[in-house]
Amino acid sequence: MEKILVVDDEQSLREVLSIMLKRAGYVVTSVADGEEAIDHLNKEIFDLVITDLRMPKVDGMDVLKAVKSASPETVVLVITAFASADSAVEAMKQGAYDYLTKPFQVDEVQLIIRNALEKRRLTTENMLLKREMASQSSFAQLVGQSDAMQKVFDVVRKVADSKSNVLICGESGTGKELVARAIHYNSARSSMPFVAVNCSAVPETLLESELFGHMKGSFTGAISNKAGLFEIANGGTIFLDEIGDTTPTIQVKLLRVIQEREFRRVGGNQDVKVDVRIVAATNKDLEKAVADGSFREDLYYRLDVIPIRLPPLRLRSGDIPLLVNHFLERFSKDSGRPMPVLSPEAMHVLLGHEWRGNVRELENLIERVVAFSTEGIVTDEDVRGWLHRPTTPQPQQGVPLDLTDEGLDLEGLINGIEKDLLLKALERSKWVKKRAARLLRLNTRSFRYRLEKYAIKGGRD
Repeated sequence: MEKILVVDDEQSLREVLSIMLKRAGYVVTSVADGEEAIDHLNKEIFDLVITDLRMPKVDGMDVLKAVKSASPETVVLVITAFASADSAVEAMKQGAYDYLTKPFQVDEVQLIIRNALEKRRLTTENMLLKREMASQSSFAQLVGQSDAMQKVFDVVRKVADSKSNVLICGESGTGKELVARAIHYNSARSSMPFVAVNCSAVPETLLESELFGHMKGSFTGAISNKAGLFEIANGGTIFLDEIGDTTPTIQVKLLRVIQEREFRRVGGNQDVKVDVRIVAATNKDLEKAVADGSFREDLYYRLDVIPIRLPPLRLRSGDIPLLVNHFLERFSKDSGRPMPVLSPEAMHVLLGHEWRGNVRELENLIERVVAFSTEGIVTDEDVRGWLHRPTTPQPQQGVPLDLTDEGLDLEGLINGIEKDLLLKALERSKWVKKRAARLLRLNTRSFRYRLEKYAIKGGRD
């Protein structure tokens, strides 16, 4: 509900406006003078301020200036019984939304207030849209036919309308924000804001202010009151990306928001209540972080109500042709260029790549393909030239792999080598499966099992 501050030294008018606004569903605070109004403005953020122009000590013009200094987004409506062209022009210059002369019709005021608040809503939505466009993942949509991705889609459909918090885990570039958006836009909250914040991209000193807002003068650089992202997301969903990178101080404050559904702005002394669904994401092992004390156990269990695990691209390589076609179509359309075609050999190179950057790396590669392709066909040599790194690294013959203090992903390394050799055998045998199996000294049944394990499709018997 929108908050409105009514400032007028005439008690009867204050009461009439307060009753009318409360009946319309607004939260109303009324004060009798400009001094008291400015005191409230230093403690709270209002959506709309209705102020009389002529008042003792501190007049309406001073209140208007104080509003625009403390909270520029707040809409101000000036009313007066002593109208003049000069005062009206001056009020509009200082940022007033409108200027009304007493006496006025109640219907007229109600219409102006609705329009004023609609203007504020549009301003907020515009800000959110700009933020979303700036932070939006460059994937157009979730794409995948593999069993792993179908399981993800199934979970999203089942939990979208739940109020429970969601924790999305997966390597960088797997599309965690896309899943968060899918949850939001398939829920009953879809008409309300979706606000995304990358917790690792904002310094700790600024993250608290970014999430919870601040009051003017609470720290150096706080030149006006600012609503935080939790407040902006009220009624909708907030996406906390890279939650594993937050500090213990931020974790404590997040825990309070989850438990109490309220928080305090930096420098504020009033609790702000919100109704926000939290979807968090991380590329870290939070269970390990809890065990070593770098992440709060109580916060982890509050977030991990509905866990979603996103598979890396190397474990769903069967989706690569689908993703390639999707990105080819999108970038060709965006650039106005003819859509190139990948040769079978080029596709085999993509299928054999390790994709440490996951879908984001594949997307970037296809963008380069479209940008630099001058011929209709993209060859395997073209693709190899555009890849940032070679396919799965292999140990040198006779030289053991080094085992560092950090250890290594033995299973991932072995799987990568096995998949790479399967693809090499298929290429050398012109994708005849029986010949490829003989090259690897495997029986047909064992060879087929391994193809299914890595979702390698195509070829002939």
